[in-house]
Amino acid sequence: MRFVKFLIHILTWWNSQTPGTRFYTWRKGQRVGEDGEGNIYYQTRDGSRRWVIYNGLAEPSRVSADWHGWLHHTVDTPPVDEDYQPRDWQIPHRANYTGTPYALRPGGSLQGGGRRQNASGEYEAWSPEG
Repeated sequence: MRFVKFLIHILTWWNSQTPGTRFYTWRKGQRVGEDGEGNIYYQTRDGSRRWVIYNGLAEPSRVSADWHGWLHHTVDTPPVDEDYQPRDWQIPHRANYTGTPYALRPGGSLQGGGRRQNASGEYEAWSPEG
C-alpha cells in the first residue's frame, strides 16, 4: 500500500505536489501558514513567489478568499498575520461540483430537463438595419 501511495505521489500532479515542487519548496520555500482545509502556503525568502501545496486533490477553488488575495499579491500580509474578518457578502467556501452529479443544472439545460420557459415578449432581437 505504501508503494502505491509513493507511485501516486510521483506520477500524478493533481495529488498534493510533484517531486519538482517538493524539491523547490524544500530548497527555497518559507512556510507562511495553513488554512482550514489543510492547504499549506509558502513563499520564497524574498517574498517574490507564492504558492500553495494542497491537502489532497489539487483543486484551486479550495483556496479561500483571504488566501487568494495573498497568493495573487493583492495584499501583502498573509491572513495568519492579521485579524482577518470576512465581509458580510463573503460566503463560506463551497466545493466546485462541475462535472459531478451535484452540479447546478438550470431548467433550460439538457441535464435539467431541456425545457425553457416561454419568452415573455420583452425581448427584441437586434437587427443591423436599425
